[in-house]
Amino acid sequence: EEIADWINKLPAGVEIVCELKFDGLSISLWYENGVLTKALTRGDGVKGDNVIDNIKTIAAIPQRLSDIGYRAADTGFLELRGEVLLPWAAFERLNKEREAEGEALFANPRNAASGTLKLQDPNEVARRGLTCYLYYMLGENLPAHTHYDRLQIAKQWGFPISNAVKVCHSLEEVMDYIHYWDIERKNLPVATDGIVLKVNDLSTQEELGYTAKSPRWAIAYKFPAEKQLTRLNAITYQVGRTGVVTPVANLDPVQLS
Repeated sequence: EEIADWINKLPAGVEIVCELKFDGLSISLWYENGVLTKALTRGDGVKGDNVIDNIKTIAAIPQRLSDIGYRAADTGFLELRGEVLLPWAAFERLNKEREAEGEALFANPRNAASGTLKLQDPNEVARRGLTCYLYYMLGENLPAHTHYDRLQIAKQWGFPISNAVKVCHSLEEVMDYIHYWDIERKNLPVATDGIVLKVNDLSTQEELGYTAKSPRWAIAYKFPAEKQLTRLNAITYQVGRTGVVTPVANLDPVQLS
């Protein structure tokens, strides 16, 4: 219903780009004259960390752009935003190593990716096998006037862009995309937790603008939470400070996500 409401408020005939929402660590890559100069984490939303030495260990991220289709004189400064991820296979291997050494296990690939980027030893970071997907490109005098076309140009320049990006023209097409990936995402090598929808035309994005917290030209759809069966062992009762009695379910622990 929220997706339908958002689409109905958009100008008629607007194209919508559907992308997978990867469950990793946000990163902002800065290129100056075609050379990677900074790799910034989100941090607290105001101040992040420059983790460029660790980012340089990720083979998928180019450290210098080729001249094919790209001219530093035309763009000067370029920023790519995306997610750093630890693939499922690397995550499972890392946890087996930690278990054998008696160390605490990572709860999920996102936590493992975050912990890896904070390491002081780039060699250890390289060994763990991080990867990356980028989803937004900003810069001066960039070619193309749509979000989708810019992503395709970024892919031509050597940036890791997901092949799952698709342009949709109706609510039905959007929902078909969501239903397809809700099942197919289980076969992906990395973790995802939803879909992001963006207005394709960049000038329309500017016209729609932002609310205090988020852009009006984009919305996220979260996949339903994972469900598992567990056993209800007992119901106990807690008496609160004001005398209110609250029933508490005592369950067998079960791993989710």
